[in-house]
Amino acid sequence: MIESSEFCKVLIEQTGQAFFAYNSGTSQFVYLSPGFQSIFGIQEETLDFAALLAVVHPEDQAYVSGKLTTFELANNTNSIEFRISIAGQPEQWVCFHFFLWEKNLGERLVVGRVEEVTAAKQYNDYIKKFTSKKNSILNILSHDLAAPLGMIQSLSELLAEHLGNEADEEALHILSVIEQNSKHGIRLLQEFVNQEFLESSLTEVITRRVNLAERIREAMEEYQKAHNNLMHVKVDFISASPEIYAQLDDLKFLQVINNLISNAMKFTPDGGTIAISLQEEAGEKVLVKVADTGVGIPEKYHATLFDKFTTARRPGLKGEPSIGLGMSVIKTIVEWHQGEIWFESTEGKGTVFYIRLPKG
Repeated sequence: MIESSEFCKVLIEQTGQAFFAYNSGTSQFVYLSPGFQSIFGIQEETLDFAALLAVVHPEDQAYVSGKLTTFELANNTNSIEFRISIAGQPEQWVCFHFFLWEKNLGERLVVGRVEEVTAAKQYNDYIKKFTSKKNSILNILSHDLAAPLGMIQSLSELLAEHLGNEADEEALHILSVIEQNSKHGIRLLQEFVNQEFLESSLTEVITRRVNLAERIREAMEEYQKAHNNLMHVKVDFISASPEIYAQLDDLKFLQVINNLISNAMKFTPDGGTIAISLQEEAGEKVLVKVADTGVGIPEKYHATLFDKFTTARRPGLKGEPSIGLGMSVIKTIVEWHQGEIWFESTEGKGTVFYIRLPKG
């Protein structure tokens, strides 16, 4: 009769899937399926950790080593993504799915499978890049279109007040139509942008290891390309390193950044500056700052700014409306990423929002 272990091995090898078993005590891969060997370009069925680590991209080696050699895991499945570099082949991305299996006598094995995800990752990056572009355009357009509509509304109100009883009924009716349509246009713009933001926030959070420096830089470039002559404030991005990784749902997190920038634009006078910065911190953390030179947030609103339907809502400098929901959703999305958000603000001197996330 065929033993169960032999049967499982034959089954695994016939499927072509990339499976492995790693002994964390001896730092040895005690089993590598043919599919695994093919992805990593090796011939051996067993291998020590250092030999496998040599195939990992140099910039990802510390990350992989930390994940696969330090375990405080239950029986839940974990996943990590990283790059591998094989001589004569283009750079590839792989995803490890693994769990900790404690056998008899205290032996600990990390068991799992590997997927080659380069094509899927490139496709997802492409889709997310253009989704981020759409979101940045929506946020800027809501600002650029809402501002003149708000001005039209204000002028129509002032003109009606100035004319007073001297205006005939038809003129007052026309001014009323202008005012109401301006209000309606502003409300539609804001509701559309808010709905886009809220619908995305209600979908499942799917995190992955992301070069946050690259993703924010791409988003900032889209701002500049789409609105090179329309932006009345300067938007800068500074990263302490070209590669700073975090474990996050980059589409949702970039909506957080877009929303913070959009809010900053509402309260920053023409000619002002919005600066986004990114840096690594001690304790495996990443810090993002969004700072503006705007009018600041009044002290009376500080305690309730992140509340749902907060009383801190107020129109922008050019009449842009706010429903007071955005900051509550932003805080929720940051917390979904095991992060924290806070701010510092002084009236007349601007505002700085801080977001701290776990490093990827």
